Amino acid sequence: MTAVIPLHYFLIVSTLMFFIGIYGFLTRKNLITILMSVELILNSVNINFVAFNRYLFPGELQGHFFTLFIIAVAAAEAAVAIAIIISVYRRFTNIDVERVDTMKH
Repeated sequence: MTAVIPLHYFLIVSTLMFFIGIYGFLTRKNLITILMSVELILNSVNINFVAFNRYLFPGELQGHFFTLFIIAVAAAEAAVAIAIIISVYRRFTNIDVERVDTMKH
């Protein structure tokens, strides 16, 4: 017997992930943890796409394709962000957000 997980379970998990990501983005000072928070936000959106696709259009795959597109964009964003973080670390030997504004000088 296959049990069907209700939609609101997915929405609760996705909402928790989203707000944990927002909290981490707004409160952390380390650039790596900020990047991880953005990835958490994007993954919560992916859960919503797949869950709504499963419950609204069970025979179609539009939610899965959107999710794959978001994963590709997140991978490119992570690669660029890590390159910037490495560049900041090489210059300042620190990756705190408060110190990054000194790059203007």
